[in-house]
Amino acid sequence: MRQRLSFLFFLLSCMVFSQSQKASETYLDLNYFTGNIALHNTDILHLISGRPQGFIFSWNKKTFGDEAWEQRYNFPDYGASFIFQDLVDERLGDNFGLYAHYNFYFFKRHLSLRVAQGIAYNTNPYDKTKNPKNIAFGSRFLSSTYLMINYKKDNVFRRIGVQGGLSLIHYSNANVKAPNTSINTIALNVGLTYDLSQSERELIYNENEQGKTYTEPIRYNLAFRTGINESDVINSGQFPFYVLSAYADKRLSHVSAVQIGVDAFFANFLKELIYYQSVSFPEENVTGDEDYRRVGLFAGHELFINKMSVETQLGYYIYYPFDFEGRTYIRIGLKRYFGDKLFGAITLKSHGAKAEAVEFGIGVRL
Repeated sequence: MRQRLSFLFFLLSCMVFSQSQKASETYLDLNYFTGNIALHNTDILHLISGRPQGFIFSWNKKTFGDEAWEQRYNFPDYGASFIFQDLVDERLGDNFGLYAHYNFYFFKRHLSLRVAQGIAYNTNPYDKTKNPKNIAFGSRFLSSTYLMINYKKDNVFRRIGVQGGLSLIHYSNANVKAPNTSINTIALNVGLTYDLSQSERELIYNENEQGKTYTEPIRYNLAFRTGINESDVINSGQFPFYVLSAYADKRLSHVSAVQIGVDAFFANFLKELIYYQSVSFPEENVTGDEDYRRVGLFAGHELFINKMSVETQLGYYIYYPFDFEGRTYIRIGLKRYFGDKLFGAITLKSHGAKAEAVEFGIGVRL
């Protein structure tokens, strides 16, 4: 009885909280999805045995133009979401994920695009003896991204709305531990929205922000990135890596900047890989004395959203003594500014669709 009363009190508290909102500032949505695993790599063909399905449950908070960035992006929502996905094949197991997301709106706010980044947990990763065929996930914890585009109609029946669309869900541990071929799901989704307050608030447009131009002089940045990763050779060992970066950026507007710079890579897993190839594959002509270090030049772009930004960079190794996945590389990730000069970042470095590492970085903008 005490547990029932506690649960009832919790429900009443939630109702009181939601009713105390002066405006329709928050809402929930629940989406069911089903689809197919994309065959981005023929090595995972044996793991595709049915149509994955699951649900996405989300809490969302609306914005109304109280800050300038909200106006620039057409008053997006931000929130948190949870995914459960049944990957159908018992060798793949199930995935549970937690995410932070933004919803961006188009076509009079009937069309929304959600961009979400988070971490997922897999129930049945690769194991040498118990589950050797799951080459998709080498670890239980995975980096995960999902995109969802929906047609929405709010308040169809009182505070209940409907939505439906297309989702893309990606899971990978970014070579933190081998194997890691990753899984991409393309799915159709349909769901309901529920407004947590009864009244509506008009969007606030700040005309003073309209048409304003903004630029900055060239600024210089220093960044340090690190993490752990492993080569594609299973059980070859996880090793730390270090990246030193120096680059210049030019802010072109409130939302956009361009970059050019240099990276120095110290990837210790390459030491082990060089030795392994030198003794195991003499036909590869690897002597074992090759330098594991690399230097690259890159050009990039930064998209600013409030104190966050999305960073994308394309690089080319100018010092490349050992051949590993090709001379070009890509970096994409999130950056968070702390004041005017300091920032932290989480980025993914890859060679095309082949991930090398998740990088955790700090830096200064001078």
